[in-house]
Amino acid sequence: MNKNFYRPVLAVMCTLLIMLIQSQVKAQGLQWAADGYHYYRTVDGEITELDIRDAAKKNVILSRAALTPAGKNAIAVRRFVFSDDRQKVLINTNTKRVWRQDTRGDYWVYDIKTKNFTQLGKGRPESSLMFAKISPDGTKAAYVSEHNVYVEDVSTGVIKALSTDGTKRLINGTFDWAYEEEFDCRDGFRWSPDSRNIAYWQIDATKIRNYLMLNTTDSAYSFNVPVEYPVAGTDPSSCKIKVVNVTDGKTIVVNVPGDAVQHYIPRMEWAGNGNEIILQQLNRAQNESKLFICNISSNASRVISQETDKAWIDAKENPIGWDWIEKGKKFVWLSEKDGWRHAYSIDRFGQEKLLTKGNYDVVSINLIDETNGFIYFIASPDNATQRYLYRVKLSGGAAQRVSPANQPGTHRYDIAPNGLVAIHSFNNSYTPYATETISLPAHQPLDGKPSTINPDASAAKNKPEFFTVTTADGVSMDGWMMKPTNFDPAKKYPVVFYVYGEPASQTAADVYGAGRNFEYAGDMAADGYIYVSMDNRGSPVPKGREWRKSIYRNIGILNVRDQAMAAKELFKKNAFIDTSRVAVWGWSGGGSSTLNLMFQYPEIYKTGIAVAAVGNQLSYDNIYQERYMGVPTNEEGRSYFIKGSPITYAKNLRGNLLYVHGTGDDNVHYSNAEQLINELVKYNKQFQLMSYPNRTHGISEGAGTSQHLRSLYTKYLREHCPPGAR
Repeated sequence: MNKNFYRPVLAVMCTLLIMLIQSQVKAQGLQWAADGYHYYRTVDGEITELDIRDAAKKNVILSRAALTPAGKNAIAVRRFVFSDDRQKVLINTNTKRVWRQDTRGDYWVYDIKTKNFTQLGKGRPESSLMFAKISPDGTKAAYVSEHNVYVEDVSTGVIKALSTDGTKRLINGTFDWAYEEEFDCRDGFRWSPDSRNIAYWQIDATKIRNYLMLNTTDSAYSFNVPVEYPVAGTDPSSCKIKVVNVTDGKTIVVNVPGDAVQHYIPRMEWAGNGNEIILQQLNRAQNESKLFICNISSNASRVISQETDKAWIDAKENPIGWDWIEKGKKFVWLSEKDGWRHAYSIDRFGQEKLLTKGNYDVVSINLIDETNGFIYFIASPDNATQRYLYRVKLSGGAAQRVSPANQPGTHRYDIAPNGLVAIHSFNNSYTPYATETISLPAHQPLDGKPSTINPDASAAKNKPEFFTVTTADGVSMDGWMMKPTNFDPAKKYPVVFYVYGEPASQTAADVYGAGRNFEYAGDMAADGYIYVSMDNRGSPVPKGREWRKSIYRNIGILNVRDQAMAAKELFKKNAFIDTSRVAVWGWSGGGSSTLNLMFQYPEIYKTGIAVAAVGNQLSYDNIYQERYMGVPTNEEGRSYFIKGSPITYAKNLRGNLLYVHGTGDDNVHYSNAEQLINELVKYNKQFQLMSYPNRTHGISEGAGTSQHLRSLYTKYLREHCPPGAR
């Protein structure tokens, strides 16, 4: 249920849509040149150099002709990256999806000097190469194919296997399903800075049981589709870090203390030199984090920093890269140890210093501008629904807001490495996505003209209203409400609540798309619905550690009560809400919340639509569920999972329920649907079921699927929660 920006889960569409739009530039391959003013991206199928200071300046680096191998069609560039010396371009094409993203494909190398264009991995299966990277010295390329790591001389094409033991379940250089899904781990190897060695993860999933999805439609006889899937309470895959010398193939297993099964290593990089590795180790319960520096010559490891939490500790924010400063003497690290998510500097011996002091959260770090002495980061101390750019001195101190005061909403920045210019993106609930190029820290358009981003709330029609509601428990929750077109406060309208409710997603953000239901085939406001979403405790918003982690061992209880109590307060304060017509819906974790709201608070919610929900928390994967609910090693530990699971309360259903699930869901398995069905049948609870054959968690595959689901959703809602004023 971990929601990264690329997953096609419509339950968080309001938030995801704008995030996908905002990430468009990076998805197209934008890369900054070393000077910080030029950048590269694909334009009309050609790799082009642009100047941020002058939009008219364009220099084609690789034309369509150059991208056309002899006797072949032009290569369609999916991704590209320059070698460190900018003399070679590595191009990814012909990609195939692995679980969530298209991380398998073919790779080509273009030599700018010689104009040679050659394919890597000749003789390997088509579209089997993963995460190809040119060595820092520009002479070799490494990649993963069929769970083994290879190195290739880019001038001669000679290929050498650096690991040979890879199988479907013994995974070198990439990850199993659970690591990819819950830690965002995909690229699983790193070149050393001196180009002599490669460090890589080895994941041993041979003892992980398969979940067998059943395909009954693609052949005359049904067949199993196995997915290695460690459910909560079962051991995770063994995880080791290995280092291999690319010349002689000598390999060592890095000495990381502890049981290789009962820990996770979600982050690993070279520690600023060719002889040391730095990594983050989490224990099985994910409430203890240790940072190790490991010497590959002596194979000695030492802990330089560690912390514990009564709930959980998140993995390092970025899956690739380590934020070194002062020529590798220190690095910048985010921690919630003082109750807020702050940036610290930590040296190689564990001495640390708080850099962002104050009662606010650092949402993410954008750039460490060591030349000018600042850290740029996203935060929103005063409004958890919005996001702004701030900066603080690298030596620490008071944070300074950089984003303009007259642009309330959600900001995103792609800052050049020189820290002087950026591509700025903005949107809010009534302003569509817009971009401009700006100077920093002045935040002035580079063309010298006034900013074209001028959000005007007064000119916006049918925009959502943002509010804060305080429940009977004293919990203040942010939310938005989209009222019907031609709203009349003297009349009563049905209300539809959109929920997620778990630690993986925020729904009440001030983004374009807020207040719009992308699963509804029509205009909810025009049809006469009130549409509401609110963020309960446990949602990942910048309100401090206690807000986010109060949900520990309480998913399905605390978040559900917050939503229900907030709904009651809205009813008290808004007489125009028709409490006889109250609906709720959600997808994935939001589907689970929908079920729990329908079952635990049937006096409030009369109609529910739950999609791809976890019905039994003990059936979900161990990394996600154990992080937030603890490790269920005994009856007490299992009791938290049972108490928070919708199937525990299915007997209380009184209203109208539509349940939707894809039988090919490798994330939230279809067994959740069948366990729920059994409970509802047991207690003679009538409901409507829609199973989509072989569809995955996003239920988007197959001709007509998305339209069918939208039609089903809309028809059910209109029938059981009729629209319009009364």
